[in-house]
Amino acid sequence: LCPKFLHTNSTSHTWPFSAVAELIDNAYDPDVNAKQIWIDKTVINDCICLTFTDNGNGMTSDKLHKMLSFGFSDKVTMNGHVPVGLYGNGFKSGSMRLGKDAIVFTKNGETMSVGFLSQTYLEVIKAEHVVVPIVAFNKHHILLILK
Repeated sequence: LCPKFLHTNSTSHTWPFSAVAELIDNAYDPDVNAKQIWIDKTVINDCICLTFTDNGNGMTSDKLHKMLSFGFSDKVTMNGHVPVGLYGNGFKSGSMRLGKDAIVFTKNGETMSVGFLSQTYLEVIKAEHVVVPIVAFNKHHILLILK
């Protein structure tokens, strides 16, 4: 995908609150199983940053890669709880509607992963395709994945 698609795709949210709702919906999905979500605002280097934190199951690095990819969704109904999104687009459209950059921190079991979906990064490196750096690590190993 062309990096400009990140912005174009974000315009499917006509107002910021639908983008916020999209990110909240992700925490509510049955495979995440979050019971609480916190939304905070902080300022870093004169930039307003929103953080969305939940106490859900977290993702493996492979699941994080799929979540940061376009058009991939493996959501299924669990115990009668129907997932909200089915098309693999909500996180990308929602996060890019709220800002130009998203950093995802997740932990699943002993593995922690960080994914970086960033229009700013893609502009700086003059990328012709969307590149999403992902770092997965535990207390013994670090693995860098560029997807």
